[in-house]
Amino acid sequence: MNTAQNDTIITVAAHKPYWMPSDGLYLPVQAGAAGRESIEGYQRDDTGDNISAKNSRYCELTALYWAARNVEADHIGLVHYRRHFKGSGENGTLTLTEARQLLERAPVVVPAKRNYYIETLEKHYGHTFDPQHIVYAREVVTELTPEYAEAFERHMAGTKAHMFNMMIMRKDLLDAYLAWLLPILEAVEARIDFTVMTDFEARAMGRLSERLLDVWLTVNEVSYVEAPVVSLEKTNWLKKGSSFLAAKFTNKKYEKSF
Repeated sequence: MNTAQNDTIITVAAHKPYWMPSDGLYLPVQAGAAGRESIEGYQRDDTGDNISAKNSRYCELTALYWAARNVEADHIGLVHYRRHFKGSGENGTLTLTEARQLLERAPVVVPAKRNYYIETLEKHYGHTFDPQHIVYAREVVTELTPEYAEAFERHMAGTKAHMFNMMIMRKDLLDAYLAWLLPILEAVEARIDFTVMTDFEARAMGRLSERLLDVWLTVNEVSYVEAPVVSLEKTNWLKKGSSFLAAKFTNKKYEKSF
């Protein structure tokens, strides 16, 4: 996959071999490659400046960080191996031409907002995972970047968010976003006891970052355009909906991804 001459590169975070679009827009990245055998055809995220060893907690952010530090492009993005921005390309994925068209409208592309309807973002996180994580995030945001505290509260009290850590950003904006985000995540990470968590629960930093993107966009008044998302695997909506309601009304925590 030739990405060398592209002004826009989207990293596809993956931890296993999977179908990848052939469009030069995409760069398959082995997320959490540190200490693991290479996946043929994938760029490891443990080369150069990287945080690959943090993947068990930071999830796909290790691939995004690697790209921000090691890829030369005007715009850099992130999608998941089974979840992409929707377009007219293979399997309904976005093409390079379509990505450029979106970026002509705004310097940032994000997924269409997810609406939780019956509960706020803070309550949803607290019902499905440990609510103390949001408490820690609130404390850290207030301590490190108090100018973001009001936007944090408004966002946590809302029901909609740009999720999945999916984005395409102009490079200078991505650098600014990560410079703000990572110190917050590291400070929250230091307050969490991971020894009592399962591997699934331990992905907390990746989940918290999903709730922080909109805070940063709002405070910095960064314009963006939304794009629909396409899943390459079927979603069991009955099971997903049942788990959502069980978390809401019986406080049964999520035990795996859907």
